[in-house]
Amino acid sequence: MKKIVSGTELQEKMQEAITLLCDTVKTTLGPVGNNTIIDHSTFSPFITNDGVTIAKNIESDDSVINTILELAKEAAIKTDETVGDGTTTTLVLLESIFLDGLEKIKNGKKAMILKNELDNSLKKVIALIKEKNRIPAKDDLFKIASISSNDPKIGEILTNTFITVKDTAAIKLIDNNTNKTEVNFYKGYRFETLLASPYFLKKEKISFNNSKILISNQEINDLEEIAEILNEIIAKQTNLIIIANDYSEDFIQSILSLYLNNTAQIILLKNPLYGENSYTFLEDISIITNAKARFSKTNLNRLSLGLCEHVEITKEKTTLQFTSNENIKLYKKNIKKDETEYSKKRLAMFTNGLAEIKIGGLTETEIREKHMRYQDALCSLNVAKKGIVPGSGITLLEIKEELNIESDGDEILKNSLDKPFIQILKNAALNDQEILKEIKKNNYKILYNVSLNKYENKKETSVIDSTEVILNSIMNACSIASMLLTTSNLVINEYQNNLNKQNEYNEFI
Repeated sequence: MKKIVSGTELQEKMQEAITLLCDTVKTTLGPVGNNTIIDHSTFSPFITNDGVTIAKNIESDDSVINTILELAKEAAIKTDETVGDGTTTTLVLLESIFLDGLEKIKNGKKAMILKNELDNSLKKVIALIKEKNRIPAKDDLFKIASISSNDPKIGEILTNTFITVKDTAAIKLIDNNTNKTEVNFYKGYRFETLLASPYFLKKEKISFNNSKILISNQEINDLEEIAEILNEIIAKQTNLIIIANDYSEDFIQSILSLYLNNTAQIILLKNPLYGENSYTFLEDISIITNAKARFSKTNLNRLSLGLCEHVEITKEKTTLQFTSNENIKLYKKNIKKDETEYSKKRLAMFTNGLAEIKIGGLTETEIREKHMRYQDALCSLNVAKKGIVPGSGITLLEIKEELNIESDGDEILKNSLDKPFIQILKNAALNDQEILKEIKKNNYKILYNVSLNKYENKKETSVIDSTEVILNSIMNACSIASMLLTTSNLVINEYQNNLNKQNEYNEFI
């Protein structure tokens, strides 16, 4: 059976849902925000002040309210997925925008007209935020990483690593088996070592200079396929690295016999990637070495060979070192057009190289906890590299003064912009009106550092927000608020809801 909820009843349910969600989460905002205890059905209760975690766990016995809650949660979850922060700010803004908008609609404002006005007002706010954006200096990055990890040492290590490789996609975090944290930098094209046989690795590390390279996206089954190349390698006593999708067992055993008897220095590697990435991988190797990749079942000859300045092979990784040239520079421009994490890592290998941070600790628990801190700080650096603004709600507060009211949408958005600032101070049990008065008196050139309990110059403060976080918070809040405000009916499957409740009851007894 379907139940349709509309009119005043739906508006009241929406208001109740938004208030339930946002009032619960917003008490966690800021450096001294409060904690929340979450009781979970599958594991022990836990304490957290993470906004998105709290939001995900808020539910209602009322099926209508619960449906609206799931929609509203999307604003916080989307912000978290996009920039890894700002979820609580999103919900603080959402509550203000929605409740003010609902009042306008109750007083006769057409919902779609209000949505269009909110969209136009949002464009103005976004432009004002971008005007205040600045590219972070090294000291800013250190502050961001240190605050995010709550550890200046982690902030220092991550910042120095980031400055060297220039991209967070080039930094890999792994757990160390000692109590020391180590940072290793790698120049060259680095990929997972996938040997055709473990016996090719005679020792921990094999290094070849001026090695011939042969690549194929086909399986190599017979020595006859590389007969011309094999004869040249044996005759000239040169090194050869073959990278192919796979090899027949007979081929592997034949090459391995030549290798172990020192007749030919040939090592067989398999393409470590799959699908489209496997083709991209071969293209990368081809541009580095000038090898001609085989894409059909034809014999390979000396014209297929490429050359690599230096090859280093370990059990875990293979590294090809090379000197950049005009072809590689042109190739990098095409990689830059792709914004995927895989492409960013490829670009790093063609430019500044990769970094590996091996996180150490006395126990597995300590290492796990440190790893989470490093990961949080790395996410913060990733979004902050595009630009930063002063934090503690001061940026949106200042924009509120600059936004002119030309529509109801402007008025609603303007009224929401001081809410994060006020909530941060309320959570710290501070007098927001008194602090606001002092900030206005100083023409918004200062902010209040809640952690240190003092005023600071905006240009010198350690309280910094990523511009991307602020932008995503206001955009996602407006998006969900507009969607709810323009909804006039809600259809609920009461039979399914009753069935779910009965199943939960059956499980309980």
